[in-house]
Amino acid sequence: MGKSDFLSPKAISNHIKSKGLQKLRWYCQMCQKQCRDENGFRCHCMSQSHQRQLLLAAENPQQFMDYFSEEFRRDFLELLRRRFGTRRVHNNVVYNEYISHREHIHMNATQWETLTDFTKWLGREGLCRVDETPKGWYIQYIDRDPESIRRQQEQERKKKQDLDDEEKTAKLVEQQVRRGLEEKQLEMPVYSELNRENKEQKVIFKLKKGACTSVAASSQTSVLALKMVEGAVKRTGAAHCSGQPKKKKKKSALDEIMELEEEKKITSRTDYWLQPDIIVRIVTKKLAGKYHKKKAVVKEVIDKYAAIVKVIDSGDKLKLDQTHLETVIPAPGKKVLVLNGGYRGNEGILESINEKRFSVTITINSGPLKGRRVEDIQYEDVSKLA
Repeated sequence: MGKSDFLSPKAISNHIKSKGLQKLRWYCQMCQKQCRDENGFRCHCMSQSHQRQLLLAAENPQQFMDYFSEEFRRDFLELLRRRFGTRRVHNNVVYNEYISHREHIHMNATQWETLTDFTKWLGREGLCRVDETPKGWYIQYIDRDPESIRRQQEQERKKKQDLDDEEKTAKLVEQQVRRGLEEKQLEMPVYSELNRENKEQKVIFKLKKGACTSVAASSQTSVLALKMVEGAVKRTGAAHCSGQPKKKKKKSALDEIMELEEEKKITSRTDYWLQPDIIVRIVTKKLAGKYHKKKAVVKEVIDKYAAIVKVIDSGDKLKLDQTHLETVIPAPGKKVLVLNGGYRGNEGILESINEKRFSVTITINSGPLKGRRVEDIQYEDVSKLA
């Protein structure tokens, strides 16, 4: 294979090396050729094609410099307009993005020696707004596109029209307020002193008929309302009297104590539920997953929120918090213990399970409430007895 053959190792190596940006000092702007090293650049300068380009540039050097300067200015401003719009941005940020393109025009081929000179020139020509800060020069593109100018004029015209409408509305409201105040001043009555030429003459007052009728109607309405209220009070009193039995059965002291205890239990609900001799299920996975979903018996309750449990399968004893345990619901007919709520501490027989409401129905079989049927007890408030 020759060294210039397609897909030869040499050709692939050259293609990889030619990717990306190379050093500026080994770039020939006249021939628009980038060399990879000093030897290649020297060989290019000695080539006949480069010599011909130099002869062409020597005939009219200003023409070539103007061409490169115009290309540089056009590409730079196009990037500034497309990428940043009319935002204020550092000139070096725009320049770094511009030179990242491999085929860009280098500044050393233009009429400007530095980026600062080019920035000042943009400000003098009115192409950009430029300002110098301690951090460097900032530029802001001035959009002179006819379409953009027309759009801005339309927006300003619309804004002015909205302001005119608001001013007209404000003036109209002000005129209406002024007119209302003037009419109010005209309608205000003028009070004068009562002068009687003849003291023996009777003073006669004439009242409008409508005012009298309105007063009479309002008085009649108030009287009717009072009568209706009195009748409602009498009816409610009679209903209370008829609803109460003539002879109320007197409760014993034991019954009153039992009712008070029951009310206390119903209203008392705690955030701890562990009780001895109940069966629970271990839900934590922190014990290497060995005891996950295993059933255990609570042997001892510690500080209301922790317990020592004995695993049924292996007989291991563990000390766990109540957050690592959950209750166990047995089959109907088995004994359970109420752990929270109004019937806390009562034993019962599980009657049925309501899977839709996550609740159970039990019949209490111990204590003063023996035989009572309790419905809708949540799963977490009852557990199987060991």
